[in-house]
Amino acid sequence: MRYAICFTPPASDRLSLVAANWLGRNVFSGDMVEPPAVRGLGIHEIAFYTAVPRRYGFHGVLKAPFHLSAETSEAQLLRDLMRFAGTYAPFRIPHLEIARLGNFYSLMPSAPCEQIQYLASAIVQEFDRFRAPLSEADIERSDPDGLSAAQFANLHRWGNPYVMEEFCFHMPVTGPINAIDMPRIELVLRTIFEPVLREPVTVSNVALMIEEGTGGPFRVHSLHPMGKVSARRIA
Repeated sequence: MRYAICFTPPASDRLSLVAANWLGRNVFSGDMVEPPAVRGLGIHEIAFYTAVPRRYGFHGVLKAPFHLSAETSEAQLLRDLMRFAGTYAPFRIPHLEIARLGNFYSLMPSAPCEQIQYLASAIVQEFDRFRAPLSEADIERSDPDGLSAAQFANLHRWGNPYVMEEFCFHMPVTGPINAIDMPRIELVLRTIFEPVLREPVTVSNVALMIEEGTGGPFRVHSLHPMGKVSARRIA
């Protein structure tokens, strides 16, 4: 079993519902969802192009999946995550947009958001003690020969190349797409998501996600509200 610390809007949020419909799975319940009817895009194409993010569910990773170290427990992780979340005030990402990252698409802040960068870096540092050391196979899967010097150092220090200055917050909505199909898929993504991306996205919780068995789907285990209970306001 692996754990990950992420951001995802609450289950009832419009963005969560649209994303679950597009990906074909609800990250909270784990239930499969009927994909949308899209002109010019077949149901099997949607299933194919969303296969990877469907397994992980709709989220933006803050601390990538990890096995618990032998010296820690899930109960300790839950306790510390609840306490940690309470020390950070909620904030808003002013605007998410459909963005291409290599050969896949994600929702990303349209302008740099220092608060999400800071939150992710703090989580990586604070919860690194819960992470079991990487195996040699884990390191090889990260393609160390293709990493920059900073990414290589991050891999060995934090178990993930893309943290700290190398971190880029994104919420994947497709897996790899052939270059010839990208314009068509991007148009569909804009049609589906842009109506719910007109308002700022409130980051008011941190989600603990768990992997259901080796290689199984991830789901939200628990949401941990940010800010003091007595004064949970948007910063």
